[in-house]
Amino acid sequence: MKHLRNLYRYRDLLWLWTWREVQVRYKQSLLGVAWAILQPLALTVVFSVVFSRLVRVDTGGIPYPLFAYAALVPWTFFATSLSFGIPSLVSNMNLVTKIYFPREILPLASVGAAFVDFPMSAIVFVGMMLVYHVTPTVMSLWVIPLLVLQIVLSLAVTLAGSAVLVFFRDVRFVIPLLTQIWMYATPVIYPATLVPERWRTLYFLNPMAGVVDGYRRALLLGQAPLLESIALSAAVSIVLLAVGYTVFKRAEPTFADLI
Repeated sequence: MKHLRNLYRYRDLLWLWTWREVQVRYKQSLLGVAWAILQPLALTVVFSVVFSRLVRVDTGGIPYPLFAYAALVPWTFFATSLSFGIPSLVSNMNLVTKIYFPREILPLASVGAAFVDFPMSAIVFVGMMLVYHVTPTVMSLWVIPLLVLQIVLSLAVTLAGSAVLVFFRDVRFVIPLLTQIWMYATPVIYPATLVPERWRTLYFLNPMAGVVDGYRRALLLGQAPLLESIALSAAVSIVLLAVGYTVFKRAEPTFADLI
């Protein structure tokens, strides 16, 4: 609680650094914030060609572009949080070694900046729903707790990863590989129903699996997410956040010396 109270006192710095991260990311960029839309949209086009034309994936009647984009929007937010948040301490070593502030502000700001892309990508998804004549239902409100759960998981992995990177710099080279493997272990390009029943519990120990499947059910099928998978995802995410934040704060006093 002491650390959280201290972080609250620096909330203005967290806000300012988040805004700075957004500005730096798109400064002198030709397309600017359009990159937030182009990345999941481009992957949607590629996956649609491969998995609806060449290798047909059963999506339960959902048009594949809509099926893929519904998963790629939250997945892009998660992957961007990791790719920018985990190296945040090392990338700002001059700041870390010169002045005091709660160091978790740096990875938290990266997650916050990645979140800015989320609503812009979601606008395109709404347009796709109109094109494919998919009408949202009251179950779409599940997006709110699913998004909260995803943010908790993103913070957990980012805090732990950023602390580990200070000690082992080669972690930065592993991040893209692990993110790619994680995507294939998540029902982004295929439905979770393809996973054999006997492996489902083990499969949903991956918190993003329950989150992505939940988005699809709530937005495209008008169904509530599978409560068992969401409960499992929430439990794992909360434990990871507690462990990740503890690891981060215990390692924090050594950051300035190691960086």
